[in-house]
Amino acid sequence: MQIGAKIRQLRIANQMTQEELADRAELSKGFISQIENDLTSPSINTLVDILQCLGTDLKTFFSDSEDKQIVFREKDYFSKTDNELKNTIEWVVPNSQKNAMEPIRMTLQPGGRSLEDHPHEGEEFGYVVKGSIEVHIGNECYRVNEGESFYFESTRKHYIVNVGESDAQVIWVSTPPTF
Repeated sequence: MQIGAKIRQLRIANQMTQEELADRAELSKGFISQIENDLTSPSINTLVDILQCLGTDLKTFFSDSEDKQIVFREKDYFSKTDNELKNTIEWVVPNSQKNAMEPIRMTLQPGGRSLEDHPHEGEEFGYVVKGSIEVHIGNECYRVNEGESFYFESTRKHYIVNVGESDAQVIWVSTPPTF
């Protein structure tokens, strides 16, 4: 079991930032980040404090009996808006960081963009539901219009930009999870 990934899932499910969790647990944001990335392990007492802040306990956290949700509805989604980048990301399969794939729905305002993702292991797939975007991969740029899709290995830096005059909406799936 990857404790860090499971703590990250719970934090996101509770709509908390690392900083908010750190404040509630009286820890540093850096320490929470190290735990979530499995770079360090918390003591039992610290883990109990973190889990309490996330609304659970040790028994539940380490329980293997987990009902797998199959259908996800809008009420299950978790979203985050970035006004600076002019985008909204919706995690349409909450807690998908534990899965092999992480699907999101991204809405980009005109001129909006995703964060630049650095090279990493994995693959990316996207389908443009609405609008027109540019996919930037390394030094290359590809135009993708409504009803079209893109697919690439994540071995070079990459990001997308809305080049249209209205909102663009993209279903984007990455493996392994990176959003």
